[in-house]
Amino acid sequence: MPKAPSPTAPAPLTALTIMDYAGIARGRSVTRASFDASKGAKTCGWVPANMSLTSYDIIADPNPWGSAGDLRLIADRAARYTCWPAGAATPLDLVMSDIVETDGSPWVCCPRSLLKRALAEFKKETGTEFIASFEQEFQVLGANWPPAPSFAVSALRRADPFGPDIVAALTKAGIEPEVFVAEYGRDQFEITTPPANGLVAADRALVIREVIREIAMRRGWRASFSPKTAVNGVGNGVHIHFSFAGANGKPAAFDAKGPGRMSKLAGAFAAGVLKHLPALIAFTASSPISGLRLKPHNWSSSYTWLGERDRESSLRICPTVSIGGKDPAKQYNIEFRAADATASPHLSLAVLILAGLEGIRAKLPAPPIFSGDPEALSAEERSKLGLVRLPDTLEAALDCLAADKTVSGWFAPVTLETYIGMKRMELKLSDGQSPDELCQRYATIY
Repeated sequence: MPKAPSPTAPAPLTALTIMDYAGIARGRSVTRASFDASKGAKTCGWVPANMSLTSYDIIADPNPWGSAGDLRLIADRAARYTCWPAGAATPLDLVMSDIVETDGSPWVCCPRSLLKRALAEFKKETGTEFIASFEQEFQVLGANWPPAPSFAVSALRRADPFGPDIVAALTKAGIEPEVFVAEYGRDQFEITTPPANGLVAADRALVIREVIREIAMRRGWRASFSPKTAVNGVGNGVHIHFSFAGANGKPAAFDAKGPGRMSKLAGAFAAGVLKHLPALIAFTASSPISGLRLKPHNWSSSYTWLGERDRESSLRICPTVSIGGKDPAKQYNIEFRAADATASPHLSLAVLILAGLEGIRAKLPAPPIFSGDPEALSAEERSKLGLVRLPDTLEAALDCLAADKTVSGWFAPVTLETYIGMKRMELKLSDGQSPDELCQRYATIY
C-alpha cells in the first residue's frame, strides 16, 4: 500500500504588533522564516482608518480617513518577544512596531511614536531618563475554581500551574516578572515587572496582556483586564510606576529633604500631572465603564490627589525599605493609579510624561501631600488642597480634554479628530446598555 503522506507541520508566524487607541493589540503576521531571513527594515501594509476602530470592531463614522490612504507597520527588531505558551501549536512571536508613512516617517496617529517623542523631550529637557513599570490586574473568567481567601496561597495553588506557566512564558520572552499574586477580588491576579526604559515598559505591558490571555484561553478560560467585569465587583487597574535616572543611572526623583522625599524635578512633574489629570483621563481610563472604578472609597483614584502610601490617591508616593541597608533613592518611585487596560499603555505613558513636562517647564512647586477623605472636606478645603473630582464618565472626560487647551495642543488636529471621533462612536454604540450589560461586554473584549 502507498505510504500515507506525513502531516504538514505548522509554519510559525511573526506578528508585527501595535496597540491602537482602543487599547487592543492589532497587527499583521508574516511567516517567521521570512521575517528571520529578511534584512533591514521589515514592514507590512496598514490602513489609516484602522485607528478609528472602536472596541466594538466598528469603524467610527465619520472619521478623517475613509477608505483612502496607505501606511506601513515597521518592525522594531529590538522589541521582539517570543515564547511558546503551553498547549499552543506554534510560538507566540510578537514584534512591537511603529505605524509610519510609506516614506518611513512617523504617522501622526501612532501611539508608540508619540511615546518616543515624549521620552525624547523629557530626556532633552531634564537630562534624565524616564523609567517606568506597569502593574496590571486581571480576572480569570470561566475557570470555576472553588472560592479561596484574598491574597491566599490556596488561591494561587488551586490554579496551579497557571501562575508558573505565565511566569515561564514571560521569562522566555525576556520579561522576568517580579511578583505574581492572587489579589483581593474573586479570581483576580496581579503581575508586576522590574522597572525599565519607558518604551520598553509600555511594550512589556502589551506583551504581558497577550501572553496571559493566550495561556488562559488554552485552558478554556478568559483572562480579562477590563476595569470592571461586574458593577459590584472589584475593579482591575493599571498602575504606572515611574522614576528618573540621571548620569550613570543615578536616581533623580529622590531628595531626602524634599516634600515626601521628592526632588524638585519630581515635585514639578507631579504638579503638572495633577494640573492636567482631568483631561488625561480621556486617554488613560478611556472606556464607558472606566468611571465605575474611579470612585471614592474604592481603593482607586477619584481626585487630583498626591498621597504618600495612600491607595486612594491618583499619584502615590510609594514606600521604600531600609532592610539590609538598602538605598531608598534607588527604590524611590511614584505610582500613577488613574489608568486601566482599555487604554493603550503607550498612549497613557506618553500623556503622563507630557503633562509632567508642563509642570517642569512652569517650575511648579510640589503639590500638597494629602491624607484622609476628600469627601469629608468642604469645597473650600478641597480647593485649597487642589483636590478636584476626576471625571466619572467618558463623556465628562472628553469635555475636560476639550477644555484643556494645553493637553489638546500636544496633538495634531487630525489626531484629536481621530481619537475623539472613535471614542464618541464608542459612546454611541454603548448607549442604551445597562452598566451590568456594559461590564459583561467589556469583560469579553479586554
